[in-house]
Amino acid sequence: ESGVSRFKIKNMAIELFNEHYSETIKRISNIDLVLTDPPYPDYLVDRYGYFDGIIDFLKEIDCRQLVFWSAKAEFPLPYDSIHIWDKKCGVGSMYERIFERNGGNAYKVYNYYLINSKVAASYAKDTFEGHPSQKPINLIRRLILEYTNEGDTVFDPFSGSGTVAVACAKEKRNFIGCELDKLYFDNSIKRLFNQASKPELF
Repeated sequence: ESGVSRFKIKNMAIELFNEHYSETIKRISNIDLVLTDPPYPDYLVDRYGYFDGIIDFLKEIDCRQLVFWSAKAEFPLPYDSIHIWDKKCGVGSMYERIFERNGGNAYKVYNYYLINSKVAASYAKDTFEGHPSQKPINLIRRLILEYTNEGDTVFDPFSGSGTVAVACAKEKRNFIGCELDKLYFDNSIKRLFNQASKPELF
């Protein structure tokens, strides 16, 4: 099957699809958490293919959702709370927001360094995968630990550099994700083999 990679890691299923999320959703029977960083309306719009309504499909998914979003643009969906990712940097956009849907009413701040170069990644004990919107692996692991249980299934419809996939593999969560860009999809597969323990194809 072209554009599909399935792994068993620590007995968890990690599935990545090189396709549009509308196709991936058809494959899914159960999701415990949506954790995603979609295209923003004010950053690399053409490159990422942003359009108004790009995350409207999340309204049809009734599990808890954590959606990263720009500090500068209005979030287009109803939400229960807003969390802050403090990038611990002194220039540019110093934070981004994480909107929680179908969840609780706590408002939290997460302090994790921005990963935008190999130097920054090394300082944060992370790896830089060349993606301009890469999120810190330790932030994603923390969110997964806080909002899911071992064996739960996490869905990322905009999987980018594969950070959520790797985090799920490390924290014993099942993962389903999709990425339209073939380069990022291929790099995510390589990253899983490099950073997750003993991936086995299935």
